[in-house]
Amino acid sequence: MQKRLLEGVLIICLCMPFLIISNAYGSGFAVYTQGASSLGQGAATIAHSDDPSAIFFNPALMSKLEGTQIEIGTTLIFPSREFKSDITGETSKAENDILYPSTFFITHKFNDRISAGLGVFNPFGLRNKWGRDWEGRYITTNADMQTFNINPAVSYQILPHVFIGAGLDFLLLNTTLEKQINLSPFGLSDASQKFKGDGNAIGYNLGILVEPHKNISIGASYRSEIKVGIDGRATFDLPDAAPAFISGLFPKTSGNADITLPQQVHAGIYYKGFYPLTFEVALRWEGWSSYDELKIKFDKAVAGNLAYIENKDWRDTYSVNIGARYQLNETFALLAGYLYGGNPIPDKAFEPTIPDANTHLFCVGTDVKYKQIRFDLSYAYQKLQNRNKNNSIDDNQDGIFNPATSVNGEYNTHMHMIGINLTYQF
Repeated sequence: MQKRLLEGVLIICLCMPFLIISNAYGSGFAVYTQGASSLGQGAATIAHSDDPSAIFFNPALMSKLEGTQIEIGTTLIFPSREFKSDITGETSKAENDILYPSTFFITHKFNDRISAGLGVFNPFGLRNKWGRDWEGRYITTNADMQTFNINPAVSYQILPHVFIGAGLDFLLLNTTLEKQINLSPFGLSDASQKFKGDGNAIGYNLGILVEPHKNISIGASYRSEIKVGIDGRATFDLPDAAPAFISGLFPKTSGNADITLPQQVHAGIYYKGFYPLTFEVALRWEGWSSYDELKIKFDKAVAGNLAYIENKDWRDTYSVNIGARYQLNETFALLAGYLYGGNPIPDKAFEPTIPDANTHLFCVGTDVKYKQIRFDLSYAYQKLQNRNKNNSIDDNQDGIFNPATSVNGEYNTHMHMIGINLTYQF
């Protein structure tokens, strides 16, 4: 067992540099790319699972996994974001990076009642690069947030058909926010502003699995709200010709912010009475009302202010999803899924840093098992409904609405995702 745990730690060290985030089929900046098999079933894996990604979706499911299992995986994400301006009619595109959030899970069944595991994954994240020349550069040019969650968990069979699970979330966060500053009233070219910081916090997760009938399983899980304190530094890149009084308005300074990551509730019902066809219907609730403002406090005054505040007033959201699996034979299984998700951002707070909208996710995949090895491969297409910005959020410099810097117009986002997993059972 010690040798196996050591192997797991080495795999964590190899995976950590590749944990790069994009918000994918979660509302706001939540991320759900925690397993290729789950992706192929539209993330409807709350009441059933046969791989270690159960640590994320419902830790009580670990009790259903035999032996020791190690799973590593990644999801290749190809995002596309476009903006069509109400003022010019021109279209701008965000940079289309290929992203690859990755995961590591290990579980071990000690006896018929007790199992334990460890997961490393990315529960929240964001990456939107619009560039320094686009119409909305005074609101955002780059927004990048990465989270790394180290999640040890245990599960226990309390009754013949009732299982519970619990774990701790050791969350690490780093973020970079960038935008341009309009200095044209002073006859100068744009300045650049960057805030870069990091923080950590602890949360917890719970799960339960009930089997009221041989063909039915009911599962639910909960992830707690996590408040992260972020310490960072604001820097400014000013034009060479900027006079001293302009430089004095934008000093390099330390700063700090707090962000509350939302609590999440998942529930699902799994049915296997039509085997080899099985399916699950699931529901997800996310408490985004905890994200009411973004406030960065500075040690030195920036443009005469010791704090930068953006009102968010996000709202709680729901999503519904269904996933199906068809076992062709002992080796091959086919997967399919669909998810519809709401978004937490009200019209008055909608802006290009996080251009979220109601979303549709269409998924297919396959599981291939050979002896002790299983390979999962899935594809998903996520389409966010087109959304129009028509509010007074602009460059926020003078308190007066400026249509030229509001980037009001239509936002269009879609993503292609390819999930790949490899699981080995001892």
